[in-house]
Amino acid sequence: MSAAVEAIGLTKSFGGQVVLDGIDLDIQRGGVFALLGPNGAGKTTMIHLLSTLLRPDSGTARVAGHDVVKEAPAVRAAIGVTGQFSAVDALMTGEENLRLMADLRHLGRREGRRRVSELLERFELADAARKPLATYSGGMRRRLDLAMTLVSRPDIVFLDEPTTGLDPRSRAEMWHIVRELVAAGTTILLTTQYLDEADELADRIAVLNAGRIVADGSPAELKRLVPGGRVRLEFEDEATLDAASAAFDEAARDDAALAIDVPSDGGFGSLRSIMERLERGGIEARGLSIHTPDLDDVFFALTGRSGDAATEREVA
Repeated sequence: MSAAVEAIGLTKSFGGQVVLDGIDLDIQRGGVFALLGPNGAGKTTMIHLLSTLLRPDSGTARVAGHDVVKEAPAVRAAIGVTGQFSAVDALMTGEENLRLMADLRHLGRREGRRRVSELLERFELADAARKPLATYSGGMRRRLDLAMTLVSRPDIVFLDEPTTGLDPRSRAEMWHIVRELVAAGTTILLTTQYLDEADELADRIAVLNAGRIVADGSPAELKRLVPGGRVRLEFEDEATLDAASAAFDEAARDDAALAIDVPSDGGFGSLRSIMERLERGGIEARGLSIHTPDLDDVFFALTGRSGDAATEREVA
């Protein structure tokens, strides 16, 4: 079976500004692949290229086995896209929006009605189905957006910053829906500036900065790229603390907590080495905890800016 998304050497510029500069991607089917990056990094442009809304300047890309330029209709038939901004028609009800999408997808009258009813129930919109969209909350609108994306049961779904502006409860609801989709076999390509969202949902993350992918791996692999991991060892008394400090001269000492912080990547080999050194010194620790860098640290190290979500609109 072909990969869900393959890209080789993709480039795209606007008015002389390079937005994507030789992007390679290989996203296997199933799971969540997250594309992280600051505003202007090119995340939305990447989604537009893969969904056939834009043509690349150079390079190739295949989605669901189809070339995004030569086989654009086949690509569009295989995917669903939820953009940064709501695509629902505010003059229609939720049910009418879904029926319109079913008609555009040529589901047929009977199948369209059945699918619309199914999605309204699944996304907990049945009670509001015939109400005007002016009465919908932001979370309800985003759920309706995603429901419209899923009308045709796409194998691959692109979610471009789907939780921007949502309150914590609505974000949690969207996360639950994403997990359900993955459990059913859907492949998700997620762009987000919320680092906790990527950490929570993604099996694999690529960090995009200044048009290039600067890192690619699982959340755990990315965290190991950044120094600062440590193992904290706690002891019962000052005498044991002194012995531990002597055995681990590279460690930082915390007298108030009767603890030392030993630099470590948190891996099994590192932990085994620490335990063996304790055993050789006849030192007994009261407690042990592992502290590793989080995605905020990774994001800052790789992009040179804060991991907080920016408020300005991404320019490309």
